[in-house]
Amino acid sequence: MLDSRDQHLLECIQLGLPVCSRPYAEIGKQCEMSEAEVIARLRSLKQQGLIKRMGVIVKHQQLGYRANAMVVWDIPDERVAQLGGHISRFPFVTLCYQRPRQAEWPYNLYCMIHGKDRAVVLLQLEQLNQACGLADFDRQVLFSRRCFKQRGAVYRRGATDSPHG
Repeated sequence: MLDSRDQHLLECIQLGLPVCSRPYAEIGKQCEMSEAEVIARLRSLKQQGLIKRMGVIVKHQQLGYRANAMVVWDIPDERVAQLGGHISRFPFVTLCYQRPRQAEWPYNLYCMIHGKDRAVVLLQLEQLNQACGLADFDRQVLFSRRCFKQRGAVYRRGATDSPHG
């Protein structure tokens, strides 16, 4: 059960943590909590399953990763979990998930690959094909044309810009 302090804490973190040496202390100032209380409450919320995970959104283009491809496969449903688990172990795969097929879109397994250029991404894809036995499945390779603003989920209306810069 969320109390008002937990709710306020979630509002403070939903747009990201501040980029500083002690982000939980900074969040604590906003929420009128100590750094230790912020960490303890976040740990409790995670243990309760109210927070699934906290992660980092990397601005890959600023790091020199200019070629980004969403690769989609049409995999038999009974093999998606096994193959998805195998694909997600590769360090160049940043996302791997299943989606239901649509009438005009038969693909059900998705993964994102980031590379310095298209040739690198295509070599990584070939590595996946060989290691995971994916060559016989229909697939599409969809290279990004532009980069949109990346962020996590927002649950409070009006919270559109990060207060942390």
